[in-house]
Amino acid sequence: MKNGMRLSMASLAAMSSVSCLAAQEADTRPNVIIILADDLGYGDLGCYGHPIIKTPNLDRMASEGMRMTQFYSAAGVSTPSRASLLTGRYPVRTGMYGDEWSVLYWDAPEGLPSDELTFAQIINEGGYDTSCVGKWHLGKDAPYLPADFGFDYWFGVPYANNFKPLPLYESVDGGNAVLLEENVEQGALTRRYTEKVKEIIRERDEDPFLIYYASHAPHVPLTVTKEFEGKSRRGRYGDVVEELDWSVGEILKELKKEGIDDRTLVLFTSDNGPWLSMKMRGGSSGLLRGGKGAAWEGGFRVPAIVRYPGVVPQGTTCYNIAGMIDIFPTVLSLSGLDMPEGRVIDGVDMMPMLTSPKTVVRKEFAYWCGSSLRAVRKGKWKLVYQPYKEWFIENGEDASQMRPLLFNIENDPSERIDLSEKRPEILEQMLKLRNEMLESTDIRPSVNDLRPVRRENK
Repeated sequence: MKNGMRLSMASLAAMSSVSCLAAQEADTRPNVIIILADDLGYGDLGCYGHPIIKTPNLDRMASEGMRMTQFYSAAGVSTPSRASLLTGRYPVRTGMYGDEWSVLYWDAPEGLPSDELTFAQIINEGGYDTSCVGKWHLGKDAPYLPADFGFDYWFGVPYANNFKPLPLYESVDGGNAVLLEENVEQGALTRRYTEKVKEIIRERDEDPFLIYYASHAPHVPLTVTKEFEGKSRRGRYGDVVEELDWSVGEILKELKKEGIDDRTLVLFTSDNGPWLSMKMRGGSSGLLRGGKGAAWEGGFRVPAIVRYPGVVPQGTTCYNIAGMIDIFPTVLSLSGLDMPEGRVIDGVDMMPMLTSPKTVVRKEFAYWCGSSLRAVRKGKWKLVYQPYKEWFIENGEDASQMRPLLFNIENDPSERIDLSEKRPEILEQMLKLRNEMLESTDIRPSVNDLRPVRRENK
């Protein structure tokens, strides 16, 4: 194991002891690869119904594993969703949200607080080699970089690819990040990230590994290599998605080539829904309402595919609720490590559901937009507490008299039919649930809003 850990005493105290059995049998524990797209919509893949974007590798990954239809990001935008993925906590608990600045900008002074604990820190201490490839977006300087949160290795960019300049960094053995390029050529990034992931797989040692590959695709600006330029009938956006699909295929092929395909779990998902205001430069939510930034389904519900031969049954579709906050406890479960004590973790272990798709592991979900709990989900019901004017205008109602809306989200994923008047008893239950969620959640002061003054990106 690379000696890249830098845990505070508080984090060490919060961490549970490593399972002796796991430590003794480290070579038998599965590898984990998490692939995170950026602004990819629920309807952008072939296996999720897109009629012309070709995604043969992701479609095959779904046929060899599990496709999830009700998988949720923890936020409708980038920074908070990534913080929740790594910590298993809703973004309001970590401070990685904003009411003025929804994400960390290029000049944000801080990042993920040092007392937060990521799954990378825990499994690195437990014997895993840990690598981060791609977009970080949880702080641009130490002590807010991947090496400060358990990653032995990082090759990537510190924030969103629409900020300029876009520097490329590398950190080895948990050391300081070294600037490789002041303003990287974005068109080559997907290929460079892919080759770096393949290199990590090839050069692994005897320890199991975790790779967190956070692609910038298909976030604007849309850039591709010449090989994929003009390839898709969906235009440049389709080109970018198809190159991302190629990237996934290359990684899966490398696992087979190295003979570790059957002991590696690969999870593919997106940080949030599509950026609809970008029009043809943005993606599609499919049958879902809304997109990036909104508490509608299209902002939070994202594609998710899991492949783990011999463990996750092939060709299955899971219709139950799960989400990004559940990745943290699932990674620990896979690695044979205990959950940290004395820390609120909102996520639940997905492994019972991944091995048996009819198993229910989660019934409730909270849709946080900044510090506002805009909607809540329980079973088939969704309460949209602070609706958007568009719904009332679309349905011929007075937008100045907005009220909470109630949807049977399984029958009506497009959120068209309000049932609040027909099911007042359910409305009352959901309002009570929202109040309980608010009362039980400690909202940490925003880190994103520490950006000192409102100004244009340089």
